[in-house]
Amino acid sequence: MSEAIQLLVGTRKGAWIYRSDAGRTGWTAQGPIFLGCIISHLVLDPRDGKTLLMAAATGHLGPTVFSSTDDGETWTEAQRPPAFPKTEDPATGRAVDHTFWLEPGHPSEPGVWWAGTSPPGLFESRDGGATWDSVSGFNDHPNYRDWVPAEAGTPDGPLLNQVVIDPRDAAHMYLATSTAGVFESHDRGATWTPLNQNVEANFLPDPYPEYGQDAHFIALAPTNPDRLWQQNHCGIYRLDRPSDRWERIGNAMPTEIGDIGFTIVPHARDAETAWVFPMDGTQVWPRTSPGGRPAVYRTADGGASWDRQDAGFPTEQGWFTVKRQAFCADRADPLGLYLGTTGGELWMSGDEGGSWRQIAAHLPEIYSVVAAPLP
Repeated sequence: MSEAIQLLVGTRKGAWIYRSDAGRTGWTAQGPIFLGCIISHLVLDPRDGKTLLMAAATGHLGPTVFSSTDDGETWTEAQRPPAFPKTEDPATGRAVDHTFWLEPGHPSEPGVWWAGTSPPGLFESRDGGATWDSVSGFNDHPNYRDWVPAEAGTPDGPLLNQVVIDPRDAAHMYLATSTAGVFESHDRGATWTPLNQNVEANFLPDPYPEYGQDAHFIALAPTNPDRLWQQNHCGIYRLDRPSDRWERIGNAMPTEIGDIGFTIVPHARDAETAWVFPMDGTQVWPRTSPGGRPAVYRTADGGASWDRQDAGFPTEQGWFTVKRQAFCADRADPLGLYLGTTGGELWMSGDEGGSWRQIAAHLPEIYSVVAAPLP
């Protein structure tokens, strides 16, 4: 069964919304929205089906968050965007460069949102994104400077790039960071513990440290929240709780492709199935599709094996990749997959990766793609 769908697209120079009926064959575009602004994330609140939150870096307002309740026609800026507490000590002072990730709170907590920023910071809103408060349990942790060393970062800056909430328990949360890997909290963010056993960091003297990894993306299997998938800077991993030890399932990928990429997408109804979009991580890390031949790879057995899915993609000279937030799925049957490229193209598959077609081109560099049902 399918439903009408919208794709919320954030780019380096604005946001767009693409809408389609249940057939997912034709798409209409709304946008640009905030043309010229860096839009890291645009998210629909699944709890009310109408509130949109947007993480934006604007020229005159700086890093901020906007909300809309009329399908993106009008926007209201947050009264108090995510910001670290002010201090006179230059050794501890921090300023939010941009908000990178927006996460709707647990279904039991309407109006609650979480945000991850650069430099890495965790923030909470309890009023639908109007005001934001620093979460001291992470931001003021005694080990914060070890978790976020001054010299660490990505091309977009050091990131707290993800907040994930256990659908069974609002107090059980995970974070993904580009400087220290994955963290877990059982008390709604008051305390945090590194969760990186057996995850490689081959750029450090100790390749398997307690923290220091670059967790590009993590995802819970929707039908089994005890299964976590991770696309890391150093491979593809799976974790089955209550274990704390990740397994590198990317070793089963073809050696000529490798297991480096930015994101991983789990199947909405099958905990054994997930997709990745590999990039070239050899030598100078060009961050392009290996060999200029883009493809998605799917596992249907928990990572024991991977199948190439490239029908419709360029067979040569396709030198793009897909960023952390720019690959997603809907919940239709068959499931739809959507990805945005660094070259400003929007692609979709309506048959779970079996074939791909381009639905938009010539956009700015795409930072994020989120699939959501139409209200």
